[in-house]
Amino acid sequence: MTDGLRKGLTAYGDAGFSLFLRKAFIKAAGYSDDALDRPIVGITNTYSDYNPCHGNVPQILEAVKRGVMLSGAMPFVFPTISIAESFAHPTSMYLRNLMAMETEEMIRAQPMDAVVVIGGCDKTLPAQIMAAVSADLPTVVIPVGPMVVGHHKGEVLGACTDCRRLWAKYRAGEMDDSEIEAVNGRLAPSVGTCMVMGTASTMACITEALGLSLPMSATIPAPHAERFRSAEASGRVAAELAKAKGPKPSELLTPAAFKNAQVVLQAIGGSTNGLVHLTAIAGRTPHKIDLDAFDRIGHEVPVLVDLKPSGEHYMEHFHHAGGVPKLMKQLGDLIDLDCRSITGQSLREIVAAAEDVPGQDVIRARDDAIKPEGGLAVLRGNLAPRGAVIKHSAASPKLLQHTGRAVVFESVEDMTRRVDDPDLDVSADDVLVLRNAGPKGAPGMPEAGYLPIPKKLARGGTKDMVRISDARMSGTAFGTIVLHITPESAVGGPLALVQTGDMIRLDVERRSIDLLVDQSELDRRRAALKPATTPDWAERGYAHLFHETILQADDGCDFDFMRRKGKG
Repeated sequence: MTDGLRKGLTAYGDAGFSLFLRKAFIKAAGYSDDALDRPIVGITNTYSDYNPCHGNVPQILEAVKRGVMLSGAMPFVFPTISIAESFAHPTSMYLRNLMAMETEEMIRAQPMDAVVVIGGCDKTLPAQIMAAVSADLPTVVIPVGPMVVGHHKGEVLGACTDCRRLWAKYRAGEMDDSEIEAVNGRLAPSVGTCMVMGTASTMACITEALGLSLPMSATIPAPHAERFRSAEASGRVAAELAKAKGPKPSELLTPAAFKNAQVVLQAIGGSTNGLVHLTAIAGRTPHKIDLDAFDRIGHEVPVLVDLKPSGEHYMEHFHHAGGVPKLMKQLGDLIDLDCRSITGQSLREIVAAAEDVPGQDVIRARDDAIKPEGGLAVLRGNLAPRGAVIKHSAASPKLLQHTGRAVVFESVEDMTRRVDDPDLDVSADDVLVLRNAGPKGAPGMPEAGYLPIPKKLARGGTKDMVRISDARMSGTAFGTIVLHITPESAVGGPLALVQTGDMIRLDVERRSIDLLVDQSELDRRRAALKPATTPDWAERGYAHLFHETILQADDGCDFDFMRRKGKG
């Protein structure tokens, strides 16, 4: 047998000795033969003092272990990298692929018949699912859950949509130092991920739609007892998967499952990051994400979840209204209900059990949508021949068709240095352009696409401007912001050719983003570009691997050697 402790023996050249030595050392921890003869469920521990998003992981671990043991299997907890969005330098996206590689190798290296991955903060769930798909061991995903809401002067607050909104008010002089400091202590009132439809919540919803986590697991608040009961139930499911040897991710992640995930991404007004991560996950399978097909889904699928930043409510309200099962019920025939979940149920069975909450207005019916189209649109044009993304559900309607003069920032550092300069030549009708902020250029494609409104304009009452870049943006942010321009400027993409004073036309209805400059002039500018060289930061180690192998946003920013070749 190659189950349990006998699985993946260390290579000493003598299988009997390898098992003998393994058992001898693990018995040092006090395990009995009865315990060691059971199926093994590995459980990732992503707790870190640097990661308050994952602050409830110790309690989740105990609940999962309890569920595993109640079902007759043996839990083994093992540590992995923990990535916290606001603590990771230069950006958590830079470390996502490292976490995916490490988690995959630890799943492969250690004996386990199934694995439970626990994550939440923006890049952790994508990394873990990428790992699970590549290792293809039966997997249960547990999101850590969103924070509960905060309050300030009678107003409900949510990290981090209100972080950005109130910081903008502070920059505009509408809030003083003492008040912004008070807000700082109230925005994040508990452990857990952001309680708005940011990247963490988006990925938790996508995970549930893919069938990789238990029903309702995306939305249960992090501190609630229900979160730990769900973790115990997840442990039970993992034990059953270990005994049955499946289903594996490869059996669940069908083309229909990926389409369901894209439908849910559009219907929740999800983060633009969600598309990058879903593309990376699909890239580990034979089933790739087609950006044009995703955009067509956006035309058909309305935004039904009334959640910030596209709406008004927060994740705990989404949960109490029925969560993802209720959303899928409202989506009706837009969801393929024959897809299956790790629980063994079909989505049809899960949706049939969705709770009906009288009077709730968070999850709308299709004839009472928040927005008539999905939250995200894919743009193309001479500025983005391989695509760009805008979260138009969180944009200013009047700016969705706009032509303005480019004001170019060469890098994040250049923007930081000049954006608040009183002498900056800029008006509210201009288009702020940030380049060299993509996967290679920054590096790590930071969430710098939410360019701040220049202070002199903010103090004059400007709340939004068209902003474009090859960077990413937090899913919590509001604004008319074009992101993920591909190819990025650092690899010679058209964004590298833009000059201050050029005219740029955005037309979301036509799905276009264009630089209004003659092709002959663009050819002249391209000929004058300096050839790309390896920057100092990429000379060694992981940085070198990252720089040499990172793919563009339309390929999910995975490493080129990690993707699976297959049908599109």
